[in-house]
This record gives sequence, C-alpha cells and structure tokens, in this order.
Amino acid sequence: MGEMRMNDGKPQGWWPQGWWKIMELRIGVVPLPVYLVLLAIVAYFTASGKVPTDLLTMTAVLAVLSFTCAELGHRIPVLNQIGGAAIAATFIPSFLTYYHWIPPVLAKAVTEFTKSSNLLFLFISAIIVGSILGMDRRILIRGFLKLFVPMAAGSVAALGVGTAVGTLLGLGARHTLLMIVIPVMAGGVGEGAIPLSIGYSQIWHQPQGGLFAQVLPPVMFGSLMAILIAGALSYYGRKRPELTGYGRLQPGESDELASHEQDPPIQTDVVHLASAATFIVALYLLGVVSFRLFDFPAPITMLVLAVIAQLVQLVPPALRQGAKTVYLFFGRAVTYPLLFAIGVAMTPWDKLVAAFAPANLLTIIATVATLIGTGYFVGRRIGLYPIDSAIVIACRAGQGGTGDVAILTAADRMPLMPFAQIATRIGGAITVTLTLLALAARL
Repeated sequence: MGEMRMNDGKPQGWWPQGWWKIMELRIGVVPLPVYLVLLAIVAYFTASGKVPTDLLTMTAVLAVLSFTCAELGHRIPVLNQIGGAAIAATFIPSFLTYYHWIPPVLAKAVTEFTKSSNLLFLFISAIIVGSILGMDRRILIRGFLKLFVPMAAGSVAALGVGTAVGTLLGLGARHTLLMIVIPVMAGGVGEGAIPLSIGYSQIWHQPQGGLFAQVLPPVMFGSLMAILIAGALSYYGRKRPELTGYGRLQPGESDELASHEQDPPIQTDVVHLASAATFIVALYLLGVVSFRLFDFPAPITMLVLAVIAQLVQLVPPALRQGAKTVYLFFGRAVTYPLLFAIGVAMTPWDKLVAAFAPANLLTIIATVATLIGTGYFVGRRIGLYPIDSAIVIACRAGQGGTGDVAILTAADRMPLMPFAQIATRIGGAITVTLTLLALAARL
C-alpha cells in the first residue's frame, strides 16, 4: 500500500513522489497544501482583528479567496461553460461585501490595498500590451483584412439596432450605447470592461467601481448569448453543409494563418521577460503622461503605441515572446485576484444586479443577434462561408480569450481560433478606442 515503483521496477516509498502528486493538486494556481496553509493564515489575521495590507499578505489573501470563488464557478454545471469562474470571482465578493458577510476588517484591508496599489493599472498594461505584442504579425494583418468587412458591418448594425431597441425600451440612447451596446463588443472583461470603465471614469470624473458594475453584466450576458447562437449555427451547419467550411472561412482557403506554428521556436529567457515587463511599464507611463497633458485616456495611448510597435516591427521576436509570457501570466494568475478585489472594493452589488433588468437583457439579445446575423449575411455576400464567418463575428461578444474558447467549443470550430482572437482582441480594442476618443473629443 505504502510503496510506489520506479521505472526500473524497484520499490520506492511514498516520499517524495506521493507528496509531489498532492502538490500537483491545485485550487486555481495554488498547490492544495499551500492553499490550506494560506487559508489558515488569512483566518488567523482576520480573527486577530488586523489584516496587514502589504503586498505579500494581500497576495495571499486575494489568491486564496479569489481562486476559491473561481473554483466554484468552474464546478457549477452550465455556468462553467460560459465563463463561470470570472462571474463567480466578481459576483460572490460583491454580494458578500454588500451584505457584510465578509468580515469588515478583511473587506477594509482588500479595499485599501486595491485603491492604493495600482494593481488594476498594472494588470491593464500587461493585458493590453502583452496581448497585442503576443499576436503573430501576419495573423494580425492578413486575418484583419479578411474579417474587416463582416466585422465592421456587424459592429455598425449592432450599434444601430441595439441602441434603437434600448431607446424604445426607455433606457435612453446615450445610456444604451455606452453602458450596454459598447461593452458587449468591447472584447471581454480584462481587455474590454475594465479599460472601458477606467476610460469612462477619467473622462466623466466618476468612481470607476460603479461604472464597472454597470458595464460588466452586458459583457457576461452577451457572451452567453454568443455561445448559444454559435451552438445553434453549428447545428444548422450540419443540416446545410454547403454553408460551412467546418473551421475554414472561405472555399479553397489554405492553412496560411497557421503557418506561423512551423516557424523556428523563439529563444527567450528571464532577461527577455524582464525587458518585456519594462517595455510594458514604459508604455503605461507614456499613457499617464498623455492623460496629464492632453486628457487622453491612458489605456488608449498604450493600445495605439502597442499596435504601432507590432505593425512596424519595432520590438524584436524574443522580447515579443517575453511580452506574450507576461500577458499569459497575468491572464492566468492575476485575473481572478483582481476581479475579487474589484468585487469587494469597487463593485456595488445593487448596481450590478440592476444592470440585469429585463430591458437591458432584451437590448443585449438584440445587439448580439444583429452582430452575428450581419456577419452571416455579409460573409456570404463576399464569398466567405457564412456560418463560419458568423461564428467568428460572434466572438466579438465573447468574454475575451475564455469567451472565444467557449464559443468555438459550442460551435465545434476550434480551428477558427486565430480569427476569433482578431475579432475579440483587435475588434474589441478598436471599439474601446473609438468610444473613448469620441467621448474625449466632446469635452
């Protein structure tokens, strides 16, 4: 019972291989034994009546609590197919804080740390710059050119129809456009809702948390609608096989956009990671300077500079790979702690729930249906497979990379992932950029 055998057949005791297997069990990214130790430490600090707000302690607090919520979201059937981890990591802490079920000393510590650490801006910098620099330049150019017409047509149609529906339902044209329709197509939570709410906050001089609570529900419900419609399109494709390329956008399409996978591997090391992090910080600080001098939203400055750097090949391949690694790290390890912190410190539960009013939901449904329907008909008109074109455009309404995976999985069209990334990240970035530019120009 207590023995294990090596490859050579010799018996070996439970230690250390058995322990290593336990260490491979994780809650989020935290090994289970470490999670239990940190949970006990957090409980001790809370019971003592004083939770330190230094970086190391709050890293432990946010990691334990946020990944607990995310794990619940991962394990709830149906919810786990529509970005349940992100939903749980945001909604649960907001609910618990609103009803004072989180100990006040703990909620106060999280709030103080969140508002003083600038973790939010560090996350936005890593996500925006890292995601753009991490994209293959050929995919960025060729894929965007292929998708531009259906993506632009779908976006314009969805803006018009969604705003009209919301206005007719009594929401007001401005509120409908900026707080419902735009967030649906903003590119998800990290790349869309958060920078959008920051931009709104800077331009309107309002608290970012309340604005985030209003723009987050359209992102989440819009993604759910996109998943459902993508699944229906997949079923329709089985009935009408001539309308789909089963993962190809157009007849006779070569695998040109996947050819980058055959390129020689890029050698990168810790120095390139550090260089990439410094480059990301530099772009963030340029954004801060831009905001102070010209009242130009900092996230947009970062985005524009990152796209220019990628298009003109300003950044060498190894450093771009480093930036992609930074992006993947923040996306995997920091997203849920940040969402938990925002849920506690900045997201009022009452405003979050109010954003799910029936009029809002009907507006979101109209927006997503128009977006995807236009992608279908325009794609067919210009010679693309209409079902595959519509599924890619559906990713405009997804929850970032997680949404792309959920939508393409529901549609059984995972080979469309490079195009989906363009629709989500570039399409969302353009939506956020143009929106904030238009608002800033009116000041």
